[in-house]
Amino acid sequence: MIWYIARRIVYLIPTLLVVSVIAFLVIQLPPGDFLASLISKAEETIDQAQVDALRERYGLDEPIYVQYWKWISGIIARGDFGDSFEWNRPVSDLIWERLGLTMVISLFTLAFIWVVAIPIGIYSAVKQYTIGDYLVTVVGFIGLAIPNFLLALVLMYIAFRYFGQSVGGLFSPEFIDAPWTLERMLDMLSHIWLPVIILGTSGTAALIRVMRANLLDELSKLYVDAARARGLSELRLLFKYPVRVALNPLVSAVAWVFPALVSGSAITSIVLNLQTTGPLLYRSLQAQDMYLAGSLILLVSVLTIIGTLVSDILLAWIDPRIQLQ
Repeated sequence: MIWYIARRIVYLIPTLLVVSVIAFLVIQLPPGDFLASLISKAEETIDQAQVDALRERYGLDEPIYVQYWKWISGIIARGDFGDSFEWNRPVSDLIWERLGLTMVISLFTLAFIWVVAIPIGIYSAVKQYTIGDYLVTVVGFIGLAIPNFLLALVLMYIAFRYFGQSVGGLFSPEFIDAPWTLERMLDMLSHIWLPVIILGTSGTAALIRVMRANLLDELSKLYVDAARARGLSELRLLFKYPVRVALNPLVSAVAWVFPALVSGSAITSIVLNLQTTGPLLYRSLQAQDMYLAGSLILLVSVLTIIGTLVSDILLAWIDPRIQLQ
């Protein structure tokens, strides 16, 4: 187990290097830069000396590999992600102030998906081809087919029209800029159910189908018949063997939980007016805010790699056969 983990960690080093290069190149692909966009959008003529000073300050006239080295060396040596051109603030400040709410929404959504999908997937597999199974299948396909942003618009209308609840955002107007108190936290919890349901719908529907398919595959194997022949009750047999094996895909999904803590669902977050990192990433890409966009892309990529490592370790712990492959 130790050597398995050590190998995985060694593989991370070149992967992280390649990912950082790709993340920086992605934001360099569009023609021009932030200053060119700023000049084109300006209603008044901008002083060329001011533009030249900004170019020198941020090294925009340097070769791309020099810009990359300044950026990545600052992150590694000082934890400095650079400054946002558009916001005129340190990138780290912009990320951290939105990361907390993003993590809360992502973790609540993950809990919602698992709590709903696992028991329904088990029921659908055990009661195969019953009315309940067909009903779950239909609902699951509808959940996969409806885009999250469209579902957001529908539920926002229902919440406002029939429940009279303030929709959009995670706080009531009086709590938006208020300091953290018990009342503000309770207000957030009263609003968070809407984005959690919307963001979790497609994931829940997909996981139900995966859980059902995997459990059906395990229930047809000989070890289940052998355990049943030894006199195990159906409920104990179900949860002791096939369900445990069928849960492997959930552990694998941990790899995508970590990047979701940063990226979230940008379009849905924009529709719901959520102050998360998803809309921040979208805006930074539009504005070609290179340090902010590059840092967010790098952070998403690094968390994906870390999530993959964590899921590999958990899978090896649950199923030791994986270490031998």
